[in-house]
Amino acid sequence: MASIETRSLDRPDESRTPEKTAVDVVHLGDATVARLTVQPGWRWSECIKPLAGTEHCEAAHLGYVVSGRIHIAATDGTEADLGPGDGYRLAPGHDAWVVGDEPVVALEFESKTAETYAKT
Repeated sequence: MASIETRSLDRPDESRTPEKTAVDVVHLGDATVARLTVQPGWRWSECIKPLAGTEHCEAAHLGYVVSGRIHIAATDGTEADLGPGDGYRLAPGHDAWVVGDEPVVALEFESKTAETYAKT
């Protein structure tokens, strides 16, 4: 593996476009980075649940919100609003939805999640 490896998310290795969702993925050695863009009106339980086939999102997430606001509701009862500049770690078992009328752009760094999220 090279000591420096770069890839542009503007020229992804893979793109996924479920309803109100765009996921751009780049592979960097054995790591994967994804840029998630979700539109106003997006809700995991409406847009991704049919693909995932689970009651709640069962992916772990590690990421950073670039723009927009998103609300997370975990199955353990905890809830949080995330916005620009917020780093996050989400355990499996949650729903999420866009708050307001601005798209949410987030970067995901958890390799398995970035590699498989919203993939059919």
